[in-house]
Amino acid sequence: MTGDGQAVRHRSFPVALLVACRPKQWVKNLLVFAAPGAAGVLGEGDALVASIGAFVAFCLAASATYLLNDSADVEADRAHATKRYRPIAAGQLSVPVALVAAGVLAVVGLGVSLAVRWELAVVLVGYVALTTSYSAVLKHRVILDVVALAAGFVLRAIAGAVAADVPISNWFFIVTSFGSLFMAVGKRHAEVVAMGDDAGSHRRVLEGYSPGFLAYLRSVSSGVVLVAYCLWAFERAELTDLSVPWYQMSIVPFATAVLRYAQLLDAGEGGAPEELVLRDRMLLAAGLVWAVLFGIGVLYA
Repeated sequence: MTGDGQAVRHRSFPVALLVACRPKQWVKNLLVFAAPGAAGVLGEGDALVASIGAFVAFCLAASATYLLNDSADVEADRAHATKRYRPIAAGQLSVPVALVAAGVLAVVGLGVSLAVRWELAVVLVGYVALTTSYSAVLKHRVILDVVALAAGFVLRAIAGAVAADVPISNWFFIVTSFGSLFMAVGKRHAEVVAMGDDAGSHRRVLEGYSPGFLAYLRSVSSGVVLVAYCLWAFERAELTDLSVPWYQMSIVPFATAVLRYAQLLDAGEGGAPEELVLRDRMLLAAGLVWAVLFGIGVLYA
């Protein structure tokens, strides 16, 4: 098997490199389509191509940062229950090769972003700088680590807006920012739950996150997300003056998804947000209903 936490069979070099690039996590980069989708421009050829270009650029850049992070954490990962199965920690991909691959991916990603818009390249460079700083310093600092994780998601959303040349509304930015913080805190909570009393010995920063403090952060971030989305939905409804309250109705599935995600986080299941979202039926159903209602609102705006 090749997944984290499972017995690992021998991987060939191409497979080991691909796994180390974490293609499963590329789903996070779908956030680049959020702003163009909310603005209703994805049906336009230029905006769609630009958004796809942003997605590809961020997939390449993200994989480069994963390789850098795993190279820096190779010894710590070998002591982790599941991360020890990652190609670099398992000795299936050497650190020098991983670093070279990271450099190549970063350069190619930058080239793709420049081909779309130079402003996108600026955002991409900011993302790489942030994630590199996270791997080197920020992930060892309480609060700053979850803020940095959340900022990575926000930069993806900004990249989509920049690529398609659409403005970002204040409410969209708030929802994205605190929604990202909500997921980042859930990730830390899952690590604390999974490692129990050994959490601090594996990653010292986890000692700074008590169950009460993590619960507080989840409450604050999810509360802001729900309120901001409601205000955003009503604002869009007023601007479009639709006869059917599509945007207002989208609040119900959105709130359902947030509450379900909060329940799963409380159970310690937020370690891999991209996998959690794709495997939970209630989240998928709520997300689909939300997408339909919001999409109809955008279509008829």
